[in-house]
Amino acid sequence: FFFSTVLPWNMLQRAVLSRSALHFRSLRGSSQFRTIQTSTASESFMKKFREKDTAAELGGGEIRIEKQHEKGKLTARERLLLLLDEGTFREYDRFVEHRCTNFGMEKQKIPGDGVITGHGAINGRLVYVFSQDFTVFGGSLSETHAEKICKVMDKAMLMGAPVIGLNDSGGARIPEGVASLAGYAEVFQRNVNASGVVPQLSLIMGPCAGGAVYSPAITDFTFMVQNSSFMFVTGPDVVKSVTNESVTQEELGGSKVHTTKSGVAHGHFSNDMDAIYNIRKLYDFLPLSNSHDIPQRHTSDPRSRACPWLNTIVPSDPNVPYNMKDVISKIVDEEDFFEIMPNYAKNIVIGFARMEGKTVGIVGNQPMELAGCLDVNSSIKAARFVRFLDAFNIPIVTLVDVPGFLPGVGQEHSGIIRNGAKLLYAYAEATVPKITVITRKAYGGAYDVMSSKHLRGDTNYCWPTAEIAVMGAAGASQILHRGDPNPKQREEEYRDQFANPFAAASRGFIDGIIEPSKTREIICEDLEVLASKVLENPKKKHGNIPL
Repeated sequence: FFFSTVLPWNMLQRAVLSRSALHFRSLRGSSQFRTIQTSTASESFMKKFREKDTAAELGGGEIRIEKQHEKGKLTARERLLLLLDEGTFREYDRFVEHRCTNFGMEKQKIPGDGVITGHGAINGRLVYVFSQDFTVFGGSLSETHAEKICKVMDKAMLMGAPVIGLNDSGGARIPEGVASLAGYAEVFQRNVNASGVVPQLSLIMGPCAGGAVYSPAITDFTFMVQNSSFMFVTGPDVVKSVTNESVTQEELGGSKVHTTKSGVAHGHFSNDMDAIYNIRKLYDFLPLSNSHDIPQRHTSDPRSRACPWLNTIVPSDPNVPYNMKDVISKIVDEEDFFEIMPNYAKNIVIGFARMEGKTVGIVGNQPMELAGCLDVNSSIKAARFVRFLDAFNIPIVTLVDVPGFLPGVGQEHSGIIRNGAKLLYAYAEATVPKITVITRKAYGGAYDVMSSKHLRGDTNYCWPTAEIAVMGAAGASQILHRGDPNPKQREEEYRDQFANPFAAASRGFIDGIIEPSKTREIICEDLEVLASKVLENPKKKHGNIPL
């Protein structure tokens, strides 16, 4: 299923039903099944049990399931079937029903109450999951719906395993009133408690509106499905009534908006199956918790693999860009790089990769966008990623080509000082192994911010093409030699004296000038040495990052 971009729903249903039938046949031979069949339970009880079991399986019923498929969406159970390894899902609270009696709700009860919860495995590793069922009351959150989610999150904390939430909900269940709002707050509190303890992933696969949006916002990574998922605090109708602005759901809170403009989502995928495949791929990079080792897989890519192509990737003209993603792909295992937020703040690149089979986090300036300058959005994007890596003991590899912070009135008024300080704070606070390679420019305060030696960088290297200075040669010579009749000569003099790595190397601010083709080998060696690093920050309740 995972590699298909288009799969007719009748084919998918046959595949899902076939898989379910195989599981049922395997269960028939178990002692559990025989006990049920040979127990002294009354026939009336068994009939009621089968009715409720069927009702829980179907959720909102076949008609609503068909409507879900017509929208190009999988059902809550189909999603879990694809997300988890075959035969590993253990469901909780299958027969839970809501307790609401307002507006005739006592006559409308469906076992499971609109959310499927439990645990399973992804490539053999434990994970806790919940999947909201839009076919049951629009996936709306009731008091018992929230209790089911909270139970899963509590178990995840107890066992030290990640939580993945598949969101497809119209919001709070209005007939339940404040009880529904209390349910949201209970979930939020657990999101906060779990933050930095176990990884939390959210996949938005339908509407996510009102208070419901704040749970994904707190989680570590949020992904969306194109054309079928939406996130907003207030919907188009409310916006129209309050501001008189006419806007569609897609324009207000679609996946394109949140992956390119707001930065709320970390990525989007073409359909449910593509999204689930990529979530499984991301999961393989993550440790189970902050007390577990980072995952490791076998690789045939040796550390000694040279990359001679890197020796010529940086253009001789400092104003000509190159693609930092090409550098990343050449130094990581098997050119496998899982980029986070690829369409937002493109002037910085972040994501996961492996070095000798072990997960690392990559942060790199992108000369192809805004010349690699740091701005408000890129600082926020990278800062949160660095803090995630530090929370879960994942080493950080930083590739630097930054001419400074982006100048402009708009940036200053948008708080570049405060937001740029977030990235500085994140790097300075991090105690995990930090390896930095300056490929070309490292100017001004941005040099300090990008995991410099002064922010406790463990190993800091330069390529021969590196330029470490307060500012570029042209700007510096204009200030130092204003009115000089030979500005070009003065610029060359400044470049020869400062626009190179030797001044920084002579003061020990970098540990070495390395041949680009050997970058992978050197990073792998350093990661091996730094694996036993122990560094602790001063004891305190928590720091006060400039939010």
